[in-house]
Order: sequence, then C-alpha cells, then structure tokens
Amino acid sequence: MTSYSQKLSIREKVGYSLGDLAANLVFQTLMTYLAYFYTDIYGLEANDATAIMFTVGTIAAFGFNPIVGAIADRTNSKWGKFRPWILWTAIPLGIISVLAFSTPNFDYQGKVIYAVITYTLLLLLYAGSNLPYSALSGVITGDMKERNSISSYRFVAVMFAQFFVQVFMLPIIIYAGDGDKAIGIEIVMTWLAIIGTIMLLITFITTKERIVPKPEQKSSIKEDLLDLVKNKPWVIMLILTTLTFITLAMKGGAYIYYFENFVDEAHLTNFISPILDFLSSIGINFFGNDPISAGFGLFNAGGIIFMIFGIGLSKNLADKYGKRNVFGFFLFISTLFIILFNFLDKTSVQLMFAAQILHGFFYGITIPLLWAMIADVADYSEWKNNRRATAIIFSAMMVGLKLGLTIGSSLVAKILSVYGYIPGSENVQTEFAIQGTKLLISIYPAIPFLIGVSLLFFYEINKKMELQIESDLKARRN
Repeated sequence: MTSYSQKLSIREKVGYSLGDLAANLVFQTLMTYLAYFYTDIYGLEANDATAIMFTVGTIAAFGFNPIVGAIADRTNSKWGKFRPWILWTAIPLGIISVLAFSTPNFDYQGKVIYAVITYTLLLLLYAGSNLPYSALSGVITGDMKERNSISSYRFVAVMFAQFFVQVFMLPIIIYAGDGDKAIGIEIVMTWLAIIGTIMLLITFITTKERIVPKPEQKSSIKEDLLDLVKNKPWVIMLILTTLTFITLAMKGGAYIYYFENFVDEAHLTNFISPILDFLSSIGINFFGNDPISAGFGLFNAGGIIFMIFGIGLSKNLADKYGKRNVFGFFLFISTLFIILFNFLDKTSVQLMFAAQILHGFFYGITIPLLWAMIADVADYSEWKNNRRATAIIFSAMMVGLKLGLTIGSSLVAKILSVYGYIPGSENVQTEFAIQGTKLLISIYPAIPFLIGVSLLFFYEINKKMELQIESDLKARRN
C-alpha cells in the first residue's frame, strides 16, 4: 500500500461530509415520504406500493450494489477509484430524484409502470454514487481516530439533511404547492436536486484517496467474495446494517401516519402553539397553520437536534471504549424509548416529544459508528488476507442498507394494509387501523434493534483488536 499523511484538514472533512448531506436529501426523503407519496399523493393502492418498493428495492440491493462495488474496486483513473463515481453520477442522480417524485397524468397502470421505472433508476444511480462515496471513507485515511472524526463530521451533515426533510419538508411542500402536495413535492425536489448536485461536486473536488493498493495486488471477484464469506465481522455487520435500516425505515415512514391518525389534534395544538408563537416572533414561519404538519415537523426536530448532541459525544466515547461496546450499549438504551410509545395515550403529547428527544440523543451516539465499523471491517479483511477490497465490502453493507430500507418501507405499507388503512388523510380510519399506526412506531421497529444488539456479542473487533489492526497495517504500508 502507498501511504501519505493520515491527518485530514477540516476543509477535507467538511467537503467529504457534504456528499452525505446530498445523498441524504434523497435517502431521508425515501425513508420518510416514499410510502406516503405513493399512497396519499400519487394515488397507488397500498398493496401496489408495497410490491413496487419491495420488488425494486430487493433487485437493487442484491443486483446493483455488488456490481457497482466490484467495478469501483477495479476502477483506475487519475482521480482514484471512488472519487470519479461521485463526479459521474452527480447530475443524473439529481435529475432522476425529481422524476421519481413527479406525478404525471397517466392512467392507473401507467402510474404503476412510471413508478417502477423511476424508482429503479433512482436506486441504481444512488448505488453508483453513494457506494463509492461510502467506500471513500475507507481510503481517505487509515488512522482510526481520524476515521472516527470524519464519521462524526459526516453524520452531523446527515442530521442537517434529516432535519430539513423531517422538520421543514412537509410544511414547505404544502406551502410551495399552495395546498397541492403533488405540485409542492415536485418543486421542493427540484431545488433539493440542484443543491445536492453542487454538494457532490464539492466532495469530489475537496477529497483525496490516500490508501492505494499496490500495483501488483490483483484478485478476482470470486476471491473477493470468498474473503467476504469467511469474514465473520463482515457477516455480522451485514445483518446489523439490514436490521438497523429496517427499523429506521419503518418508524421513519410511519410517523406521518401516526400524527395524521393517532395523535389528538387538540392536545397537539395546545402543546405546540407557544413554540410556534416563539418561532414566529423570531421570523421562522415555515410551519403554516396546519397543526398536524407543524407538530410532525417539531416532533422530528426535537429528536434530530438531540441526535446531533449524541453524535458530538460519539467520537470520544468510541476512542475510549471501542466502537462495538459504545454502539451496542446506546442502541439498546435508544430502543427502550421506541418501546415507550406503545404505552402512550393519544393525548400524551408531552411524553411523545420527550420520548422522541431521548431516543434521538441515545441513538445519535451510535450513528457515526456503524460506518466507521464497516471501514474497520475493510481493514480487518486486509489484515487477514493481505489484500484490500474496500468497495466490495462497502457494497455488501449497501446491500444491507437497501434491503433494510426496502423491507422497512414495504412493511409500513403492508402492515397498514393488514390493519385496514384507507389511503387519503381525509378518510376516517377504524380503531384497528389506528392501532396499526401506533404499533408501526413502537413495537414493530423495536424488534430489529434488539436483535442487532444481541448480534454484537459475537462481533470480535473490540478496542484491543482495533489498535492491533491499525498498528500492523501501518507497519505494512510503511
């Protein structure tokens, strides 16, 4: 391996983090609004929405990601292996992001076909951009502390994207479309596409690949895959990533149904009115006069703000106790506050917001560690096999991400269908359907998190092994 200085400038850390901000303007929109867009804006039946999200998402997870990973690992250009992919896909990803959330005036069958085509292209281009971007974190530096640091920068940026999408996006959609959500979401996605494209180009310009495989290192795709199968930490991280994103997609996609159908509007209005008055007094008027969309936005805002505080603690805790231990402990604590929602009455608005804030804080500590642990798995593979295949390891994790997103988003639509939910916020739902929306943000999403915590007892890269791998690889590269 060729090795340069492993210390990173703030400019490079910020530049790298903008790539994830751009990606999450797309990803958070998919996770938060895709099921709602298909059922309540685009007009698809819940079962058809489920079929599209599950089928296309599964094909993308198992088809697109391994192919992109294998090709990226074998890309050789003057810009490196992974940076050129960020450049090549920036503009096409922006264009398809707009088209995927457009509502052309087709008949019902035409709408289904259009949704399949645009969602497929969106997931293909997202893989082509975000997988090399994620793999880039494994070759920017081999210094574990710098890797923890860049992960913290990266996921503060993620939180900004999540904050916008989950807090402001619904009120802005309603405002931009003058009450027409179909027009509003097209306008908002157009601006997000432009901003995201610029950010990806900045990431390409400001970053550098420092860990470069030796020219004589060659391996076939078969050898790379065999290395993965024998890599126990990789197998665990694949399953853990899948479980994590099942939970995130499930509860993230269900919150809007929860607010529209379960939360008591009168109690919500009384609780948020002083907050909205204060925000209005300082010139923040994004939320309009709709208490449901305003409450939904403020609810998400509380969780995300405290997630950012949690992210700020993550690096020091990981440096001291190791990524595995910190991730597992705080994932478990955060899950307890998800379960708490099952015991809250529809009028317990203050407790809902408190539970969301505490869940956000404790989960925030884990956020940077997942991807830093995957980069550690790439180091572990090189340490064991004396070959580095960064992108294919990250591609497997992207399989987990996409599969988790697919399963979680599909479960939202499917469970609502099972509980008899009728698409359209103007419809009155049965008590059984309303109970389904409550379970979708409490018991159901808690299960994958708890399974993930138990898996970490079998993950062998602890603090001691992290230091040993880092030391041994530094010696080899020098």
